[in-house]
Order: sequence, then structure tokens, then C-alpha cells
Amino acid sequence: MCDRERGCSEVPVPKVTTWQLSAGSAVIGLALAAGLIAASGPWDSGQRKAERDWAAARDLTGGADHGSPAHGAGPAPAPSAPGVLAALGSSSAPTGKGLGKALGHLMDDPALGPTAGGVVIDAATGMRLYGSEADRPMTPASTVKLATMTAGLSALGPDHRIATTVTASPDGKRLTLKGGGDPTLDRDGLVTLADATAKALHDRGVSSVRIAYDTSLYSGPLLHPIGPNDNIAPVSALMTDEGRLGGGSGSSGSSPEKADHGPAPRTGDPAGDTARTFASLLAARSVRCQGAPSPGKSPKGAKPVARTYSAPLSALVERALTNSDNDIAEAVARQTALAAHEPASFAGAGRAVLDRLKKLGLPLAGAHFADGSGLNRQDKVSPALLATLLTRAGDPAHPELRPILTGLPVAGFTGTLDERYTDPAGAGGLIHAKTGTLTGVNTLAGTVVDARGRLLAFAFMASHTASPTAAQSALDRLGTAVASCGCTG
Repeated sequence: MCDRERGCSEVPVPKVTTWQLSAGSAVIGLALAAGLIAASGPWDSGQRKAERDWAAARDLTGGADHGSPAHGAGPAPAPSAPGVLAALGSSSAPTGKGLGKALGHLMDDPALGPTAGGVVIDAATGMRLYGSEADRPMTPASTVKLATMTAGLSALGPDHRIATTVTASPDGKRLTLKGGGDPTLDRDGLVTLADATAKALHDRGVSSVRIAYDTSLYSGPLLHPIGPNDNIAPVSALMTDEGRLGGGSGSSGSSPEKADHGPAPRTGDPAGDTARTFASLLAARSVRCQGAPSPGKSPKGAKPVARTYSAPLSALVERALTNSDNDIAEAVARQTALAAHEPASFAGAGRAVLDRLKKLGLPLAGAHFADGSGLNRQDKVSPALLATLLTRAGDPAHPELRPILTGLPVAGFTGTLDERYTDPAGAGGLIHAKTGTLTGVNTLAGTVVDARGRLLAFAFMASHTASPTAAQSALDRLGTAVASCGCTG
């Protein structure tokens, strides 16, 4: 059973100029009052817009307690902004005194199985405040996406976009649709390509073409080792809508529209389907395709006639983390491989991600990356690595990594945490964390502002769990304990 994909639209990366503001926008988010939300923007689309609207609708100001919402649900208000930001900039070093007592018995919960590990790190200083099997490599499930996205942002930068290109032979009669590895290419993107291509051909007086499609950018197995699965499409350099055929947890009612997240049936031939759709769009523009599109490369002398681009990598990272999107994760891993001059395969991407994380000076003892999504049980990382990735994402020396924080699901509100931490007296809104779920594996890694206003990074990992529901609840209690302890002074 794979990590559930839930989430919202792509959002741009917030421009942060100070450590305090980066921590505030990344961790405090919607749970603070409407006044703080307006000040901590930008809130122009997607996740952060939804968070602003949710908080503003409840008319909470300054984080003070104005009572429960009228419908009796939702998290309690967060600490006030001045206290949080002042604590983040405090010069007094935390000691973690009491964290062991607060977390120890929770780590012993049988729901976490026989093998569990955890760590809590002060984000401002990098000091480890708590650890239990913190350096032990374990199967991370989807929390490995934190490593994948960190490597991708570091190697490529947040502004990187993935291109899909159409080339034409010198006589214009042979077209090649070349995949660049964008799993989010959609029908609108294909329409843009068809419009530009048809215009270029009409200008040359060409009305009949042969179409090839080129997926040679990727190498290695097309299928993930788990085989055909509703959680991931065949990993191709050319696909449309992540190979989704419809349905999924993101669809509403009986709507025939495809969901952009959640499990859904996937095509077995994403590149061929995309090329056939492109051919039909050209036909509607009076450019006839001679025969069905077939695999192939651009002929000698071919030149681009049309090109479209993905959203910036920053938006792809946020979408992948919020939705736990496996297709985007594998694409980012392969883009990282290409940047490192490695084969764009599972193995090449794994080497590239590991090498890039080494360059960032992260604790990698025992780490292994068999894929970019976390669906492979051969992935191994430690709780210390996951938590350190999060502290590095908030490091003012690495602003390119900020989408790691802004993309984390928000407890009780968004993504894979939207139905967790919903107790009004709990830690909803304060915890931003990536989830990980495979059969027998449950993980949670994220950030939280504790009761003393300190920004903490944490990671808790459990293996051989018997009940995913019980394990998730145990992990949530650990996160809540970190948020409410107030024992970092």
C-alpha cells in the first residue's frame, strides 16, 4: 500500500530575505491569524491561498484564543507571531531538556513495531535535541522524496523547467515529438505545441507529415520495480497527465475529469498515447499524419519548431511533496541524473542524488537511493538525514532549497496530512511534515514550532508495523509532543 497522494495546485516559491521570515512562511503558515498571514505572504495561488482563506474565514487575529470555530472542528490557534519570531531569533541555545522524557514512552508504543527511530533538531543551530536510533538506516517510504527534491533543487536550481520539443526535418515532412521528462505535460501543453507546429508547417506549405516520438532521454527499465500500479505510471521521458486514465482521490463525484493526484489507473504506453493525441490535434489543424506515430529520433538537420515548458522546479517540488506525487519525484530524480551526467535511470538517479547530498555535507551513513519516490523498499535513510535535510532547507546559505519547506503538507489542512491532527486541541497547523507509508512502514518528517516558539525539525520512522492507522496515530502523537513540550529551553 503506497503513500496516499493528496494535495493542491502548484505555487511559486516565496521570496525570503531573513531567517526569521523563511522559518515563519515555511512553518507557521495558515495556522496563525489572518493578520500574520497577510504579512508573511506571498499568498497568490495554490496551497498558500487556500491556507489564507481558511484562516481568514475563522477571523483569528494574533494567534490568541478566540474560542472554537462555529462548527466545532479545526485546530486550536497557534502561538502569536511576535513570540514565535522572537524565539526563532533568540540567542539562547536550546538544551532539549525534557524531550527525552516527553518522547521516550511514545517511542516505545507497540504500534510503531519492533524497529523505530527518531530525532529532533533545533533548526536555528543544528543541535540535536533528542535521538533514538537516530543514525540507523531504515526504509523511508515517501519521506525519501525530501532527499530527491533537495538533490534536484541543489543540482538544477528552483527556476529549472523541463522542455517538451517538436522538431521538423528540413523539408518539414517528418516531425519528432521529443520528451524532456515532464510528467505534468497536459492537453493544454500539447495544444500549444500543435498550434505552433501547424503554423510553422502551413508557412512552408506542408499539410501531410509523418510523426515520430523520442523517449531516448531516459534509459533503464520503464516500469518501477513494483510493476504496474495505480500510484505510478511507467517512467517515460514523454507522457501526458502522468499517464492517468481517470479517477483517483482527487476527482469529485462522478466527474469524468482526470484527477491530478491520488491513485488512478495508468496507461501502459504513456509516450505513444501522448504522440497519438498530438497527431489528432494536428489533424484538427489541417495537418494530416501519414500512418500512426511511431518511436524514433529526429532526422539529421531537423530543427525545433515548437516547444513548451513545465512549471518551475520550485512548483514541481511543492506539488510533489504536498501530493506525495511519485511521478514527479521520479522525474526530478532523473533530471538530477542528467545534470550529473549520469544515465537517466533508476540506478543513475540514485547515484546522482547520493552524490549531490554528499556535496551538501549531509549525514549519509548507510543511505541508499533505489528510486526517487520511496516506493522501493531498498531505499535506506536515517532519521538524522531526514531531519538534517529540513534544517538545511531553512539555512539562509541555501535559499534554493526553500521549496522543501513550503511544500510540506500542513497538519489538519493540506496534502497527506489533511485528515490528520484534526483534534481542535491538537497540533494542527503547527506541524508541517512529509508522510511515508508502505505496508509495514510508516514515517513522518517535518518541522514544528514548539511551545517555546522554537523551530524544530524532526523525523520519526517505524518498520514492521502491524496497523497503518495505529502507527500513524503513534507518529502523530510524537509530533504533537514535540510541538507542546516546551522543553527546549
